[in-house]
Amino acid sequence: MIRGYSDHAANERTFLAWVRTGLAVLAFGFVIEKFNLFIVTMATASSLDAGRRLQLERLAGPLGRYDGLALILLGMVLVVTAATRFIRTERLLADEETHSARSVRAELFLSGALAVIVAGFSAYLALG
Repeated sequence: MIRGYSDHAANERTFLAWVRTGLAVLAFGFVIEKFNLFIVTMATASSLDAGRRLQLERLAGPLGRYDGLALILLGMVLVVTAATRFIRTERLLADEETHSARSVRAELFLSGALAVIVAGFSAYLALG
């Protein structure tokens, strides 16, 4: 048996949860980007009247253009951060010495950024 197996298994489960979350955020960013492309295509269609075209152009505004990209980048950052923390924690678990717990500022920052981006996009869709 591996010494501290339950600690190593918990570290791996945490890593996989962060990777799963990062991939979900990344996929959601791709969906938003494709949806924005669809909206832009519909806005340029000649069969729409001026009122509909104006609504679609407002929906495909600057926030719609960059929100999906921000989610894609945030998803990639989540996966890289998860890998970095997993490797560091594995090394600390394998070490014989006792180590103090480190801060969770990176996780709080990434979670806050994700919440702000999702809230911004939700408000944009609700008001636009």
